[in-house]
Amino acid sequence: EVQLVESGGGLVQPGESLRLSCVASGFTFDNFVIGWFRQAPGKEREGVSGIKSDGSTYYADSVKGRFTISSDNTRNTVYLQMSSLKPEDTAVYYCAVDLGVVGMTAAQVMNYGMDYWGKGTLVTVSS
Repeated sequence: EVQLVESGGGLVQPGESLRLSCVASGFTFDNFVIGWFRQAPGKEREGVSGIKSDGSTYYADSVKGRFTISSDNTRNTVYLQMSSLKPEDTAVYYCAVDLGVVGMTAAQVMNYGMDYWGKGTLVTVSS
């Protein structure tokens, strides 16, 4: 059973920071891509950031320079540090995993489709 549990969402003012966590279980923590996606009301889901088991990363243009993805393999956890938050960052944030990744970048995997999804955590950026 693969399970992903997000946490860390909340209400913040523009310019503030949040750190999201995704705790993964049910699979060996190698040969994977874990990605963060978000969906705002009335908008399509978009890929935000991803990390591959080899440490390579991907960021959407809208978050480059503001968000940082990292992993703690001993804790089977992936983090998304979000800084300089904007109202347009408001969304439900989901983490997802693709297993058995071979020969593809994190961006390619996130575009292709993920295997398992968490339930999401809500981030609201508002004054």
